[in-house]
Amino acid sequence: MNTNNISVTEMEQFVARFASLRGSEEAFLDSRLPGHRRFKVNLVGMGVVEATDKPELRPNIPLPAKGFNLGMIQAEKGNGAGLHAHETEEVFMPLIGRWEVFWITDGGEKAITLEPFDSISVPQGVFRGFRHVDEGKGTLLTIIGGPDAGRVDWHPSVTDAAAESGLSRDADGDLKVSV
Repeated sequence: MNTNNISVTEMEQFVARFASLRGSEEAFLDSRLPGHRRFKVNLVGMGVVEATDKPELRPNIPLPAKGFNLGMIQAEKGNGAGLHAHETEEVFMPLIGRWEVFWITDGGEKAITLEPFDSISVPQGVFRGFRHVDEGKGTLLTIIGGPDAGRVDWHPSVTDAAAESGLSRDADGDLKVSV
């Protein structure tokens, strides 16, 4: 492809149309836990997805992630991600609805509520989670540093509960389903 003269037809292969996005409800270790049901969409890069064998989780835009991974999460009220940390920073921006970002400290849980188009960048190593706090289905834009975003580091409370639901991870950090 001649990138100085890329055609509209060639550029179309790098467009992710919202109406036809692929994703999965079982991308992470906490996917089966109450309050953690969500639909994960990878736009650019794989991010930190643990269900790496699911074709529906391949990036909707087939470009290599060079310095970042872009995705979206959709969830009903009260649902989101359990406490986890990353080796890179993570940015959240609500597109639809209000979302709460929470984290654990020595003094207990703290939280901030974000309105649509507010943004937060959570530092590396902070155990954080997020949940949709409005009625109906919300959509959250996620950006994870890269190009290698590493693996999710789950809080022990999440890994223990996930094991009871039949989900665990293998030695490589990929999702294992036992039930």
